Amino acid sequence: MALDGPASSGKSSVGAAAALRLGYRFCDTGLLYRAATWLALKRRVRVEGDGVDPEALVGLVPEIDLVPDEQGRLAQVSVDGEDVTDDVHTPQVDEAVSAVSRVPELRAALLERQRGLAAEPGGIVMAGRDIGTVVLPDADLKIFLDASAEERARRRAEERGLTPDSAEARYILAQLRRRDDLDRNRAIAPLRPADDAIHIVTDGNTFEQTVDAVVAAIQAAQEASARDRAAAPQ
Repeated sequence: MALDGPASSGKSSVGAAAALRLGYRFCDTGLLYRAATWLALKRRVRVEGDGVDPEALVGLVPEIDLVPDEQGRLAQVSVDGEDVTDDVHTPQVDEAVSAVSRVPELRAALLERQRGLAAEPGGIVMAGRDIGTVVLPDADLKIFLDASAEERARRRAEERGLTPDSAEARYILAQLRRRDDLDRNRAIAPLRPADDAIHIVTDGNTFEQTVDAVVAAIQAAQEASARDRAAAPQ
């Protein structure tokens, strides 16, 4: 199933928890873009402005892998055999990843990688920003997980141990608003719900309430599919 949503909407943590509860695999596709961004910054590949080097960015892709953790979730990042999962979540990557994600050549290079992961045997929850609209347009179920920018900024600040009224927390909110604007207005695969997506707004929800909502949607889709198969002519 496809699970989309804006930055810090909880799709990665919620998707992983829902997949674990259902015995599905889980893939956070945003890690691929974060890994490409981190590696580009490390290699001093230009990622913004007129000097963006698409060929160099695409050349980084073969070095990037998503590695299963002990529960089978594709939630760890390996670059050239080195675990860089923590490195791809730095503020520097946060600031640059939207620009990298807008490069059409890189998106095309990562598209087949994502579809290949989804095609492997077994159910999968695949999280990202264009899974239901571009990567898996024929997914059995599409969910768009959303929350206000203020709620998402509050959660991220809380994760980092920041007080809500601190300068750092205000900066997080500003960056999230900037990233939303970039993601929603990019020419290639803009962030938007698929026309047939279930829209879940999580403002005011606890983490478990949101996981419950996603699991319930998946189970309902499974039950509907089973009824359709049973009713089909033999």
